[in-house]
Amino acid sequence: MHKIEIDAEIDLLSENRRLAAENRKFLREHGIVAVNIMGAIGSGKTLLIEKTVEALKGIRIGVILGDVICRADYERVAAHEVKAEPVNTGKECHLDAHLINHRIQKFEDVDLLLIENVGNLICPVDFDLGEDFRVVMVSVTEGDDVVEKHPEIFRLADVIIINKVALAEFVEADVDKMERDAKNLNPEARIIRMDLKKDIGFDEWIEFLRGVLNVSGNSS
Repeated sequence: MHKIEIDAEIDLLSENRRLAAENRKFLREHGIVAVNIMGAIGSGKTLLIEKTVEALKGIRIGVILGDVICRADYERVAAHEVKAEPVNTGKECHLDAHLINHRIQKFEDVDLLLIENVGNLICPVDFDLGEDFRVVMVSVTEGDDVVEKHPEIFRLADVIIINKVALAEFVEADVDKMERDAKNLNPEARIIRMDLKKDIGFDEWIEFLRGVLNVSGNSS
């Protein structure tokens, strides 16, 4: 029984890698930069996307939002008059390359594709979507041990965002510890201390996106 389960998992991941390669080929052929934004529920992923859309008005942006039921987040983002597509995953705790493969055809005319993954720090780890960059967002309200408790997702990240830093003293979270844990796991990742409600660190995020898009600050 265990062998059957292991074989099924291997087949699933193998098929995911194949579809991720298809997705990556499509994105590159159309000059699209894709960013997979991962993090737990309440970390601030949707607000980050909303503020990003507003800050990069001169850039063609598309958004795919994944959740068990994602109507609320979709409505929030779509209200910013950006091309957006909801993905209801049902019982699945992550997006996969197959779910993305069915939707990216609608985004062939965008420059930047933001993908909000399901609120989870474990399940998305094994599923490449074909993205260019992986972003992991955590909040100080999750506890300052959240990084060390979920090492794999941080090891694979290109950008690690520690959000809600203005609340750190009130929830007794050590932001320095969170950053040290992140650097120990992934010294190559870009780490951004952020508080979206206080406009802390957001400019650094936009600077990162402008850099990967090769656009100047005058494009918005």
